[in-house]
Amino acid sequence: MVKTTVKIDGMQCGMCEAHMNDAVRNEFKVKKVTSSHSKNQTEIISEDELDVQKLKDLIQKTGYTYIESKTEPYVKRGLFHRG
Repeated sequence: MVKTTVKIDGMQCGMCEAHMNDAVRNEFKVKKVTSSHSKNQTEIISEDELDVQKLKDLIQKTGYTYIESKTEPYVKRGLFHRG
């Protein structure tokens, strides 16, 4: 599992977040996707790394501006995780 965090400019509200989430779900096989207009980012949890160019193109096509992204291993934390 990997977590991809994408910095995006242009999201202004909850509808923008939903629009971005739907676009990502329709284009990629993901476990979870959440967007935040206040943080200007989208977090995507997936089995495999995403094609960054395809992701960048999707964001641009959707009307927002891709700034950067980073991918890191995702480890689901248990209910009683201390850290």
